[in-house]
Amino acid sequence: MSLLARISGPRDLDALSTEQLGELASEIRSFLVDNVSQTGGHLGPNLGVVELTIALHRVFDSPHDPLIFDTGHQSYVHKLLTGRQDFSGLRSRGGLAGYPQRAESEHDVVESSHASSSLSWADGVSRALTLTGRRDRHVVAVVGDGSLTGGMTWEALNNISDDNDRNLVIVVNDNGRSYAPTIGGMARYLNRVRTADTYRNLRRGSDTFFRKLGPVGRAVYRGVRGGTHGFLSRFTNNADLYSNLDIKYLGPVDGHDLGVLIETLELAKSYGAPVIVHAITEKGRGYQPARDDEADQFHAVGRIDPATGQTISGSASGPAWTEVFAEQLVTVGEERRDVIAMTAAMLRPTGLLPFAQRFPDRVYDVGIAEQHAVTSAAGLAFGGLHPVVAIYATFMNRAFDQVLMDVALHRAGVTFVLDRAGVTGPDGPSHHGIWDLAMLQIVPHIRIAVPRDAERLREELSEAVEVSDAPTVLRFPKGAVSPTLPALERLEDGVDVLVRSDAQDVLIVGIGPMAHTAVDVAQRLRAQGIGATVVDPRWVIPVQPSIVELAAAHRLVITIEDGIRVGGIGTRVRQVLREAGVDTAVDELGVPDAFIDHASREQILDDAGLTPAKIAQDVVSQVLGTRIPVARAADQELSSLREWSATRPQ
Repeated sequence: MSLLARISGPRDLDALSTEQLGELASEIRSFLVDNVSQTGGHLGPNLGVVELTIALHRVFDSPHDPLIFDTGHQSYVHKLLTGRQDFSGLRSRGGLAGYPQRAESEHDVVESSHASSSLSWADGVSRALTLTGRRDRHVVAVVGDGSLTGGMTWEALNNISDDNDRNLVIVVNDNGRSYAPTIGGMARYLNRVRTADTYRNLRRGSDTFFRKLGPVGRAVYRGVRGGTHGFLSRFTNNADLYSNLDIKYLGPVDGHDLGVLIETLELAKSYGAPVIVHAITEKGRGYQPARDDEADQFHAVGRIDPATGQTISGSASGPAWTEVFAEQLVTVGEERRDVIAMTAAMLRPTGLLPFAQRFPDRVYDVGIAEQHAVTSAAGLAFGGLHPVVAIYATFMNRAFDQVLMDVALHRAGVTFVLDRAGVTGPDGPSHHGIWDLAMLQIVPHIRIAVPRDAERLREELSEAVEVSDAPTVLRFPKGAVSPTLPALERLEDGVDVLVRSDAQDVLIVGIGPMAHTAVDVAQRLRAQGIGATVVDPRWVIPVQPSIVELAAAHRLVITIEDGIRVGGIGTRVRQVLREAGVDTAVDELGVPDAFIDHASREQILDDAGLTPAKIAQDVVSQVLGTRIPVARAADQELSSLREWSATRPQ
């Protein structure tokens, strides 16, 4: 039986020698490569924290001592050591989540995959344990160097240092990368540490150093690197700035030397106050294809050949939405010298790399600092430029106040491009981009576009950067771009008519890629003798006048979107109709306002009833009057249209 198969919980590690722990680390790496290559997932980050995670579980007693992982994508090893070794369904419905999940195990604490929050969590948990007399427990936060670029980390450190009477260990997992190499002043400081002669010597002689000079090592720990004054002020070159932050610091230590890690963590555990342990790790450790991947060292992979690391291609599905955006942004940049690009530590994932290669002086990567990115973009707009800020839709949640008060209030011409919008699928609740439409549509003056296919993405991006007096948003989903869906007609206000019927029974408003679903629904209704008009607004906010006019001419309005239906675009359409005096019933279809577990996009849309068959079935019932909202009677349609026309502003 392998060593890994004998591990059903963290305390099983106690019986293993240091040599056996090393063998276990090798088995875990082989397991990760063999299994994640079949399902896809975060391979590189987990290969880099094998020894670190083993050492954490050897020294601390989870769940008695809570372990908090920042972002949580590096928690696969943690799952293996806490009894979860069936990775066959990783990131699939019914299988293990790709991030910590409380429903899976009592060893999981924080489920959110949004970076830079772990220290705030640790601050709160450690305060609670101290205040309630549970001083025998320790709190451990594992935070990557990439997350140190986020403002919340520094806010938390400021508060942690203000109260040293608690058992809190902060482990900095320093691999020089978030997705790609970490950027900014902190990154430059940590890079100097990683490349210094003292660290190289420490790697070569760390075992001898700590085992033969234990008391000296403790003295170094308590004295020479006596606090955050040593760790943080060196990064700023300002000894006074952090002189009041009193957090003990130990490191840097070799994050792949189990003996050193265990010794170091034991020292940190014994201190009785907040301690920073700085561990240097290697992303993709032990797997050469990952090490050779200069882009992101296999940060996240699809299905790959475990022997070569080559992607296993599925059925041909065409280019991804991100690729279409990347290509068009370069075109826009060639036409407009004032257009610049910004992102928050996601240059490659959001498609900005081609723009950066073409215009290296016109790209800003601010690190994991979405709030800063948005406000900085407002300043760039004030200075005469047009920023295009590209981030994942879920991370836009973090910068709402800045969109509202820094961009919109000041009528700044900033374009936000939201990748992975809507239902993303396997990455779970905190990666779905389902809140953006409901959240952003309440911002005054904002204009939001949702393309249905590649051609619409290109034209809507070009239209967005022409707006200089308000924020604009362009959002699209994860994966392959939808097939081209040509319009029968484009109305004066830019709305595309995709399907017309002689009978004006139902108006179906398809938002972005959901326009394809809307067209399918119309075909099914036609087979039932129900006439449907399908439109794609293109620019969904503000609601265009032609939508109001068409709604007045139909018996029922259906809106279909892949964001939350509470406060979504359908809600906005209904409100605008009421303000215009149009009483046509509106059924707003979308996903529920819930935290949706990992599953495929298709499974989640099916759960929400967002399939052509289900929607068509419900519409038939509404037209027949057996389901609410009930379609207006056919003989009332003409009189309603006349009433609306009579009150319509001229």
